[in-house]
Amino acid sequence: MLNQYEEIITIDELCDILMIGKNLAYRLLTENKIKAFRIGKKWKIPKSSVIQFIQESTK
Repeated sequence: MLNQYEEIITIDELCDILMIGKNLAYRLLTENKIKAFRIGKKWKIPKSSVIQFIQESTK
């Protein structure tokens, strides 16, 4: 499904995967709907968190 992406993705890649804008992507991250972490100002998003979010959203 997401084989072309590394295990840790960026905010831009998250937007591509979910076909959403950056504002919504940042909201999902800050509301902990997608588990992620920050290094400095950069968000790092485990691909497994995105897969989990998709699975939980489609139930």
